Amino acid sequence: MDDASFITLKPTITIEYCPKCRWLLRAAYMAQELLTTFEDDLYGVLLHPSEISGRYTIFLNDEVLFDRKREGRFPEIKELKQLVRDQVSPEKDLGHSDKN
Repeated sequence: MDDASFITLKPTITIEYCPKCRWLLRAAYMAQELLTTFEDDLYGVLLHPSEISGRYTIFLNDEVLFDRKREGRFPEIKELKQLVRDQVSPEKDLGHSDKN
């Protein structure tokens, strides 16, 4: 398998956020946290401005990991890291993010 094939096997996180609600900084912060925590496990994190007002949805490839409207709130970063870990690297120790 060549390098290009290996890279495409890693999942991509997409954070779709409402630019009218000024949620870009929140999305960028979450992207930074995910890229730092999962630097060897993710292909990347895509920030996608939504055309739908009020949207803040986080996808792993095409699967919804977290939807603000469905949950009625934003995800806590600890919770988001656990959701991503459970899908991309279940054996990964998240250190303080795994503690209750």
